[in-house]
Amino acid sequence: MTGKTVFDRILEGELPARVAYEDGHVLAFHDAHPQAPIHVLVIPKRKAATFAELAEREPEEVGHFFRGVAEAARSLGLLENGYRVVLNSGRDANQSVAYLHAHILAGRRLGWPPG
Repeated sequence: MTGKTVFDRILEGELPARVAYEDGHVLAFHDAHPQAPIHVLVIPKRKAATFAELAEREPEEVGHFFRGVAEAARSLGLLENGYRVVLNSGRDANQSVAYLHAHILAGRRLGWPPG
């Protein structure tokens, strides 16, 4: 696995983050460079570098991550108007941090197709 990332440092309390949601399995915090009025990142507390790495884990652990994403969206009050969840995995998808993270984007009408 790769070295310590900015997300490792946030999780360990070495770097500040504006926490939006947290439970025993995930940490959700506001993106430092938002791409929408609401832009929150959700990371699993047990590190996975990519989506493929998470997919190799027990289904319960994968489920905890996705439930955490949904609960973060709920806690942000996004259910009525909707939101987008984006996972970038690997270089060609422009994954900028080698730590799996979901982007929750909301607060405006989001265009389609993305990218």
